[in-house]
Amino acid sequence: MAGLLAACGGADPEAATAPLPAVEAVAVRDPSGASQITATGALARQREAQLSFRVPGVITELTVDEGDTVRAGQVIARLDPTTVEAGRQRAQVELDRARRDLERDQALFDKGFVSRQRIDDRKSALAAAEAAYASAAFDRRWATLTAPAAGVVLSRTMAAGQVVQAGQAVVTLADAGSPLVLRAPVPDSQAARIAMGASAQVRVGDQTLPGRVILIGGESGASTGTVDVEIEIAAAPGLRSGQVATASIGAAPSLGGEAGYARAPAEAIQEADNGRAFVLRLDNGVARRTAVEFGGFDGDDALIRGLPAGARVITAGGGFVGDGDKVQVVDPTALVAQAQNARGAAQ
Repeated sequence: MAGLLAACGGADPEAATAPLPAVEAVAVRDPSGASQITATGALARQREAQLSFRVPGVITELTVDEGDTVRAGQVIARLDPTTVEAGRQRAQVELDRARRDLERDQALFDKGFVSRQRIDDRKSALAAAEAAYASAAFDRRWATLTAPAAGVVLSRTMAAGQVVQAGQAVVTLADAGSPLVLRAPVPDSQAARIAMGASAQVRVGDQTLPGRVILIGGESGASTGTVDVEIEIAAAPGLRSGQVATASIGAAPSLGGEAGYARAPAEAIQEADNGRAFVLRLDNGVARRTAVEFGGFDGDDALIRGLPAGARVITAGGGFVGDGDKVQVVDPTALVAQAQNARGAAQ
């Protein structure tokens, strides 16, 4: 009797209750729909300016710091005026001399003592002296740096007491009246599918904001092979220039999509060769190795053809599943947790 019971109970109870392999699966997307292009970049005000002096000198006053708000016309920095004022005074002396020379020779010309050529030369010298004085006076005004518009100081690269060269940035100012934009590089092969005004969803931290494409660069970077795309986003509290954001941009289907290829995550492809690929298709909880026509990759998507509408394919966990195996579909976080637990048990 014991032997009979042993024979009847010979099946391994652990094998009978072993859990099914856990996988992640998604539905293949309709080939007629528009695709999404993902790009990551930094937020910035559409109008940002690096403010600098037109002339070199020593900074004697710098009134702002990073994060400060400024009003239009507010004084931001001043140079020691000694050098530029000396230049203005020299130009004034030369201008006065040119005027006296012309007046003296004009009187001699009226009496017939000097030629017309002499008068013409004096007039040319006076015009040059007037231009030099105007330039020196202009430089004198530029010894004071003011804000061209109300805004926020994004950065300050100099300090009082430092020597600054002409054109060297002192502060970077963001125009508070300009919209906030995301500037992101997009591979030139994908940028051609983005249209001006295309809608986008921009994720910044835990916020997702609507946006639209307002600028597509006209030139691809020689070293990067990317085109800069600018997306205007809706105003939201807490956003700052320099924050990293990711945009999902609506784009026209690729040529493959127009030819009738459906889209699936690239992770669903198990093998691909010469226009043919294999995927694991879900069929009532069973994984079916299925051959499909393969049109290549488009960004994060694989272009495939030959699956019925609404078919679901395995994108994660398929490496441990064979054709005909029963599986259980779990959400991505559960699948990651399961893998971590398995690693912990093995250790």
